[in-house]
Amino acid sequence: MHGDEIRYVQEAYETNWMSTVGANIDAAEKAIAEKVGCRCAVGLSCGTSALHLAVKLAGIKQGDVVFCTDVTFAASVNPILYEKGEPVFIDSEYETWNMDPVALEKAFELYPNAKAIVVANLYGVPAKFDEICEIARKHRAIIIEDAAESLGATYKGRQTGTFGAYNAISFNGNKIITGSSGGMLLTDDQEAANKARKWSTQSRENAPWYQHEEIGYNYRMSNVIAGVVRGQIPYLEEHIAQKKAIYERYKKGFEGLPVSMNPFDADVMEPNYWLSCLLIDEDAMCKQVRSDSDACYVSEPGKSCPTEILETLAKYNAEGRPIWKPMHMQPKFRMSPFVTREGDGRGRTNAYIAGRGVDVGADIFHRGLCLPSDNKMTPEEQDRVIEIVRSCFE
Repeated sequence: MHGDEIRYVQEAYETNWMSTVGANIDAAEKAIAEKVGCRCAVGLSCGTSALHLAVKLAGIKQGDVVFCTDVTFAASVNPILYEKGEPVFIDSEYETWNMDPVALEKAFELYPNAKAIVVANLYGVPAKFDEICEIARKHRAIIIEDAAESLGATYKGRQTGTFGAYNAISFNGNKIITGSSGGMLLTDDQEAANKARKWSTQSRENAPWYQHEEIGYNYRMSNVIAGVVRGQIPYLEEHIAQKKAIYERYKKGFEGLPVSMNPFDADVMEPNYWLSCLLIDEDAMCKQVRSDSDACYVSEPGKSCPTEILETLAKYNAEGRPIWKPMHMQPKFRMSPFVTREGDGRGRTNAYIAGRGVDVGADIFHRGLCLPSDNKMTPEEQDRVIEIVRSCFE
């Protein structure tokens, strides 16, 4: 927080605009649309509500196949189920950890009538949009971009949140800028934006009374939350610079260890460095197994694993996290189709072959972890984290 946020919140309080209309919402929508470079931004209660309305705008109905990023948070896929669509998960690639275009093309061979593709930008790193957009055009599929984690990141100079017909960003408390909650639907389609606004306010018709002709939702952003967002927007670039410095400090601090940071192609993309993540080399992994709710490992000299590192950090009151568990490994979705670049993953086990393109997402989950990445972390605190991680490989 910088101080401007409380001024806009106070303004909402003093003017008595405490509901889902007000100057803060209008100003935040305008500022985000200008910053991202889209025509319309619709302030909503959260990023998930933005994704849900994006799925509705894409016309997804019962039984429609929707391709979805596999290594992501469940919010990327749940809106597909809200509209009774059928998610098909697409494996990751090692260059960005995002949706693999080769696997996506294979998925269209298996499911040629798929209507939409939900592409998430993992940990603030843009997906391979040249290839993904070309595949979508060829197969006449609608792209929905889940840019919840990547606000401010660019691909070939273009801001994420603009590559889909309908796109979603989030202002949850852990995002690059925050409203404590809130999100936005981004689109260049004015008519679609108007529909989203209507749906988000219980689909009230333009009548003197409460008239409703279709299903609606209580999804509109609060003017109070919008005040926090409005106060944060001018500091987006500062936050990105702070996150980048954290990433680079980790990268330098881990030199000589058998690890690598979450990757990206610096020639075509600039992440927002939302989370700094670590991937342990396969031959430096000690034995580790995970159930649905627990994990154990066998410590070995010179080796480590995500479980050991996370438990060691926790002893020093430093919070790390596992990589997002792939959707195809989740109990809810284990019977859903999963496509790798080798083909259909139905009937598969959750095994992986590191570096061979077989269940890449499971491999990244097995060997990866998210490091403490708070932009208020001091260099001295980060040095301590680096020291703790290095000690796990002794």
